Amino acid sequence: MKRRLFNTLLASTVALGVGAGFAAAQEVTLRFQHFLSPKASVPANFMQPWADKILEESGGRLKIELYPGMQLGGGPPALYDQIRDGVIDGGWALPGYTPGRFPETEVFELPFMTSMSAEDTSRAFWAYAEDNLMERMGDVQLLAVHVHGPGVVHKKGGPIMSKADFEGLKLRGPSRQANKLLESLGASTVGMPVPAFPEALSKGVVQGGVIPMEIVPPLKVHELTDSHSMVPGDRALYNTTFIWAMNKAAYDGLPADLKAVIDANSGADTSAWAGRAMDAGDDVGTKIVADSGNKVHTISDELTAEMKAIGATQVTDWIAEVTAKGLDGQALVDQAQALIAQNDGGS
Repeated sequence: MKRRLFNTLLASTVALGVGAGFAAAQEVTLRFQHFLSPKASVPANFMQPWADKILEESGGRLKIELYPGMQLGGGPPALYDQIRDGVIDGGWALPGYTPGRFPETEVFELPFMTSMSAEDTSRAFWAYAEDNLMERMGDVQLLAVHVHGPGVVHKKGGPIMSKADFEGLKLRGPSRQANKLLESLGASTVGMPVPAFPEALSKGVVQGGVIPMEIVPPLKVHELTDSHSMVPGDRALYNTTFIWAMNKAAYDGLPADLKAVIDANSGADTSAWAGRAMDAGDDVGTKIVADSGNKVHTISDELTAEMKAIGATQVTDWIAEVTAKGLDGQALVDQAQALIAQNDGGS
């Protein structure tokens, strides 16, 4: 197993028999990787401030180096395995990029499941993860989990006015559940990591796709599309889940005091922080899109109700599917819905 735990003196300390006082003073640099621009909302408003906070609270002894745009190699779907295998010390991974591998996370990706606040839903997602993901993802050290804000349909041409507007539309989708919803509405989907979306638009591979507003400006999607359609109400059309995690061996190898700094910056509040970064990015992205002259459209209540009915069938199908594989699908949906309701409006 490759490990990229730099400037660590632990091995030398053990070999030389140096006392615990010296070990406690060691300095460590960890390399974390993600697939976005450093100017995108999550890197700028969560990852970098989080790294700065770690540095400050460790007295300058624990440094997190962030590598954007997959600078250390590989593609976005490989991130989880890179973290697990120690190719990188930590990073930001999207479970939906490896369909079927983490079925428990799909609850938060089901249609009309999550609230319109990424911060609130991310706090709920952490509580859910504590019960349902720690074993499934036990080969990494989960630091935070989160979702993005409401998913929006971005497309060339006019906005979504009726279900017929989905018919035959080629749309980029981020995950198995988002793609299934779009296909049930009549669209054909092309699954791809979000960095590939602009090129697919420019080459005509797709006519549009679904992403939250926060990522539109960094990818310049508003320059490649004409309209942006979102659903009204208190539940998002769809969502995507993310994890912020660390290599298990890298985490376990930290001195106790540095491990405590990581622990203090993990969990529910950290998950909510990542979600809050998404919410802030949505506000910025929505304004930039509106100022561009593109059409920002709210889908009618009538069409939204029709879409919710289709989504409800998808939820029922998902429950049956995962239950057949040994999970209690109904219990997972019930728990997610209860946690989202409990955290709706902050807690």
